This record gives sequence, C-alpha cells and structure tokens, in this order.
Amino acid sequence: MTAQELVWRIAGGSGDGIDSTSQNFAKALLRSGLDVFTHRHYPSRIRGGHTYVEVRARPEPVRSRGDGYNFLLVLGDSFARNKREGTIYGDERVKPLTENLDELREGGVVVYDTGMLDEELVAATDLEERAEANDWHVYPVDLQAIAREHGRDVMRNTAGVGVTAALIEKDLDHFERLLEERMSGDVLEANRAVLRDAYEQAEAFEFGHDLRVPSGDHEEEQALLSGSHAIAYGALDEGCRFISGYPMTPWTEVFTLLSKHLPERGGIAEQVEDEIAAVAAAIGASHAGAKAMSGSSGGGFALMSEALGLAEITETPLVLVESMRAGPSTGMPTKPEQSDLDLVLYTSQGDSNRVVFAPSNTREAYEQTRDAFELAYEYHLPALVIYDQKLSGELRNVPVSFFDQEPSPGLPNTLTEDALDAEPTDGRFHRYRHEDEEASTGVSRRSIPGQRGGHYLASGNEHHPTGHLSEDPENRVAQVDRRAAKLDAIRERVDGGPASHQTYFGPETAEYGIVTWGSQQGTVREAVARLNEEGHSVRGVGVSDLAPFPVTEMTEFLESVESALVVEMSESAQFRGLVQRELGAYGDRLDSLLKYNGDPFEPREIAEAFRASVEDHEFDSSTTTFVPATSD
Repeated sequence: MTAQELVWRIAGGSGDGIDSTSQNFAKALLRSGLDVFTHRHYPSRIRGGHTYVEVRARPEPVRSRGDGYNFLLVLGDSFARNKREGTIYGDERVKPLTENLDELREGGVVVYDTGMLDEELVAATDLEERAEANDWHVYPVDLQAIAREHGRDVMRNTAGVGVTAALIEKDLDHFERLLEERMSGDVLEANRAVLRDAYEQAEAFEFGHDLRVPSGDHEEEQALLSGSHAIAYGALDEGCRFISGYPMTPWTEVFTLLSKHLPERGGIAEQVEDEIAAVAAAIGASHAGAKAMSGSSGGGFALMSEALGLAEITETPLVLVESMRAGPSTGMPTKPEQSDLDLVLYTSQGDSNRVVFAPSNTREAYEQTRDAFELAYEYHLPALVIYDQKLSGELRNVPVSFFDQEPSPGLPNTLTEDALDAEPTDGRFHRYRHEDEEASTGVSRRSIPGQRGGHYLASGNEHHPTGHLSEDPENRVAQVDRRAAKLDAIRERVDGGPASHQTYFGPETAEYGIVTWGSQQGTVREAVARLNEEGHSVRGVGVSDLAPFPVTEMTEFLESVESALVVEMSESAQFRGLVQRELGAYGDRLDSLLKYNGDPFEPREIAEAFRASVEDHEFDSSTTTFVPATSD
C-alpha cells in the first residue's frame, strides 16, 4: 500500500449527494496542501442508478485518475427501483459495493453502510473471499443510524466522510470549515454532530490497513475547477457577452455557468427552442457586434452544421463549443468518447474555413477558449473548442494567480466610422474586398450594422465585394482563395511558433513516441514518465491544434522517432486518420490504442500497449484495442 497518494471512491445512488460530497472532500484535501483530481461516473438515466466519484490526492501534481483506487466508501442502494435478481439493471441494492470491487487495489480499504446493506445481503456477495485474497481491509459501519440519530438519512454521506477522515488519520478542521461555508443553523449543527460521531466511532476500530493521507503544501492559493468552468471563465475574460443554447449533456455545464454570469456583466444568455436556433442567434449577435458563443454535444452539434457554413461564407466571427459524449445518436450521454472529431472537422457545406482547438486540461481549456475568440474575431471565421465529458466533469486545482490575465473585449479588424469614410470605394462599403488583398491573411475588415458608411449585404450565397449575389467565375475564385488564405496565415502562426498549443513531454532524443489529443494527454503523460523510469526511451506529444493542423511540428516529431503509438477514445481511429491525412505519410509507423467502452484510459493500459507495440509482445485486453501500423 502506498502512502504517496489517496484515491478515494465514494459510491451510491443518484440522489445520495455523491457529487457534492466528493467536491467537499476534494476541497478539504486541497486546503490541506494536496493536489487533487476527480473522476466522475454516473448513469445515463434521469433518476436513480449506480454512481461514483473518485478523488485522487497527492503532494505532487496529479494529471490523471491513475490506476484503480485504494479507498472505497459505499453508501449502498442505487435507488432499488428493481430489486429482482436477473433483471436488466440487476440487484441495485448492492451495486455500489459489487460493481466497484474490480478496480480496488491490493491492500485497499472498504467502508460500507450496514444500515443499507445487511449481513445477509453482503454475505450473498463474494466480498469476504475477495477481501482475503486481495488483503482488503473491510470496515462495516451503520452510517444510517448515525445520520438518523442526529438528523436525517440523507446525512449518511457526511457520516461516511467522518469515517474516512478517521481511517486516514486526518483531522476534521477542513471538513468542518467546509460545512460552515455551505450550511447554517440546525442543518449545520446536525451535520457537524454526524461528522464528529462517525469520526469517533471509526477511531474505535483496530486499524489493519497502513493507508494514511500524505501531507502537502501549496505556495499560493488554489482554485478547484472543471474544464467546463475554465471554458466559461475564458469566454468571459475574452469579452463574450452573448450565449445561446439548448440543454444537452455535457455541454449544459458551460451554458449554465455563462447563463449565470453573463447578466452580471451586462451580457445576454438565451435558451432557445433547439440548436439550429441557438447557433443562428449567436451568428446574429456576432454580426451586430457582440462577442458571441454557442455550442452543444453530439446530435445537437450536428444540427448546427448548416448554420456553421453560413458563418463561414458571411465571415462572421463565432465561437462554438462541442462537448463530446459516446455516440452515435443518444449513445451513452454521460460517458466520454472522442468520436465526434470528424463531425467537428468536416461538417457543413463546401470547403471549410474554421479553427478547431482541443484542450487537454483546465488550464488549456481557459487559454484555448480565449485563443478561439481571438482568432475568430481577428480572422472573421468560426473557431471551435472540442472537448469531452471527461474534461467537462473532472475537477483539478489551479493556482488562483493563473487567472490574473488582462481582459480582451476589443473587436479587431473592425473599422471605425472615420476609417469607413476613408475607405477607397465607389460609395459602397466593400466588406468582402479582394482586389487589393489588404494583407496576405485574407482578412477584409468589417463594419458593424448602424455605422455610417458601413452598409453592406450579408448572404449565404457567393457574393461580390459589396455582398451582392455574384456567380462571376473570377469573383468566385477570388473569394474562395481569400477565405482559404486565412487558414494559411493561421497555419504559419501555429506551426512551431509561440501560438502553438502542442505539449511535449519526455526526453527530446527518445527512440519512440506516443501521440494523443484532448483529455487523454494527462494520462499519456503519466504513462510516458512511468515507461522512461522502467528504462524505455519514450517521448509524448499532446495535440491541441486540430485545424489548421500543425504539419511542421508533427512531421518533425514523427521524423524524430522510430515509431509512435496513437492513443484515442474512438473505435475508428479518427485522430490517427487525421494525422495520416494531414501529413500524407507515416501510416507504417503508427500503431493505435483505442478505447470506447465509456471509461477513459488508465496509465497502465497505455504502458501495456506501448510494450506490445515496441517489443512485439502479445496484447491481451478486454477494454482496449491495439491496431498495428499499416502502410500508407
């Protein structure tokens, strides 16, 4: 049993307060000086069902959920709506116990509520035999009775935290302070009594385990936030003042956060009837001079396809968020997957002119959302931020000073009325001017409706420089080339320059590579560190610039290694396909590791696949698929 980290999993039914309890637990550990990382699992059901959250805490930076966990708190009964054995959902009374044991590490700790799981029910499981075989330490506690004595049943979660604190020998100061911040009056006193009583009862156990929470120290104040928080805050700081959307998991979290904070800043948030109306409203707001944003998930984003093309041909700045979940159709809406990549890159009509970023963590989510606004409004095109349910829901700590960055409310490449007066035109504003190519960037500066001298037509049809419909072949070619030139300019800015968002880790002279994108980067990074400690020579890269693709950077990376393993959460290897398509080669050097069962990767899975890739060992896994290299 390691004392270097605690990976605490709380399991129960939806409605047991699993989410709020885990957040408070994570905050308490964060305030005690540890770095924290959470992983959230919940069922794709409106109400009820087994759910759990993990909190990983250690003194060093935490970049992934890790491999398994070492402390299980079972509240019991995932809302026993169907208690018959053999039904489609199984016996939900014991699911929070039985469905979590496979990933519990050797020597781990189990606490379960005897008020919810009686002896007969537990005896029917194989807990006792498995505990003996795996050196697990089991502590049955009547959490329900403690909660009832001081308050109500629902306080079983507070009792569970009290027992946990005692078993890892952590004092209650931070936990009590969090209760005081969230509650008051009789509710606070009842929860405080439950916490202390549970702690004292657990202290009476003769501890058989050696798991104790490590100590830590932060040099500066930390904030605990998710990828959804970071995207919302990045949009606010970059001057976003309009958002329109329709609820859809997991995009809803960004929409809800901005709906709460925009009105405080003079902005507008609109929930409309569907995603078609949402993206159209955002295009209209941006056309009128506001920094605007919309987004959705899966099928909702698919509905935005046609309007995305409208933003491209009218050259209307727009930021869209696509929060991926397992598809197709409704699929598994609360499970992570990276299989919307092709949808985001290629949906809509004709030749596309769009920017796509894929942040890997909360810091990148904040920064790349700001960059998406910057590029959208500087180059007058749509910029998309694609991420997944994993990054959306996981909480990580970030120094508060990270957010001490200047706001950016401006509208670049927008003419003032004085500048419009000086425009060399025939009396009409040439919004889509291509004659003199103001710059090799392809950007033709715009006006805002209502400005003197800035009148023009905005249409989904191909148009003359003034916006009037035109099918003149020469004009058509000139307009298409000018719009495409924006991507060429952005590609030059991205490739190898300070604007690049790729992250490299491991020795620069490594023999082998691992390539990934989006939310899997932290897990790959941990696997790369582990492999190098074992004596392998491995370097990793996490790609965030998906369009325009960082051709130069990726070519240099793949030329520097003998072969590379591409890690992604999809069955069809969409990201590997993107790499080969953009680079036009390297198919004979790229193996794939794919996962699409609804759970994100663990570091050990990547390390095992790497060994199979470079050492030609057999690959045996029930959760991941290894696809060897093929010729181009």
